[in-house]
Amino acid sequence: MTKKVAMITGASSGIGQATALELAKRGFRVMLAARREDRLKQLRSEIIDNGGEASYRVTDVTSFDEMEALAKETIEQFGQIDILVNNAGVMPLSFLSKRKVDEWDRMVDVNIKGVLYGIGAVLPYMEEQKSGHIVNISSIAGHGVVPGSSVYSGTKFAVRAITEGLRQEMKAGQNIRTTIICPGAVGTELTHTITDKDILRNFQERYKDVQTLQGEDIAKAIAYAIEQPDHVDVNEIIVRPTTQFL
Repeated sequence: MTKKVAMITGASSGIGQATALELAKRGFRVMLAARREDRLKQLRSEIIDNGGEASYRVTDVTSFDEMEALAKETIEQFGQIDILVNNAGVMPLSFLSKRKVDEWDRMVDVNIKGVLYGIGAVLPYMEEQKSGHIVNISSIAGHGVVPGSSVYSGTKFAVRAITEGLRQEMKAGQNIRTTIICPGAVGTELTHTITDKDILRNFQERYKDVQTLQGEDIAKAIAYAIEQPDHVDVNEIIVRPTTQFL
C-alpha cells in the first residue's frame, strides 16, 4: 500500500492512540488530533522513533473552525487526506432524573457535532481527490439502550444514522467509503467521565466478569476496513468481548 494519510481525532489515549500506532506500523502517515498536547507529543515521538511518520495539532472537535484548521494543516503537511477516523468521544452516563444537563450537552457536542465537523472538514478534499474513507466510531450503545445510557446511546445512534446517510449521498465516481465501528466494552478512559455514582456502581457490577477489549483490538478492526480494495466498502463492524452479551 502506498503511504496514505490518516487523520485521527481523540488520538491522545485509548482507541485513538492505538489506531495511530497500528496504522503507522502499517505504513500510514498519521495526523494526530486531541486537546492534550503532552500526550500528542509523546505519541508522535513514539511513532517517529519506530520509523513512522506523524504530526499533530491540538484540536477541540467541538469547534468547526479548529477541525477545518486541522484538515488544512494535514494537507499542508502531507498533501492529502485519505482516511478520517472520527474517534473523539465522551461517555458520562447518568440517569435522566439526575438532570446532568451539562453532561448531556457535552455528549451532543463531542459525539455528534464532533463527527459532523470532522466530516465537513475533510469532505471537500476527498471530493477533490476523488477518494477517501471516513471511519466513525459508534458503539454497541448505538444498537441498544440500557438504563443510564439514554443520551449516550442517542448520540451513538446518531453517529450510525449520519454515517449511513453519508454513504448514500456519495456517488460511485467519488470513491469515498464509510465505515461505522461499534465497540463493546473497551478498557479506555471513557468511564472516567461518569460522575453519577449510582451508574458507575451499576456499570462496574455489570462488567466485573467481562474481559474488556483493548484499544489495539479496535485498531485492528479499523485497519481491516480501510485496507480493503477500493471496490469493497465495509460499512459496519461490531466488536464485543467474547463474554459480553449486551
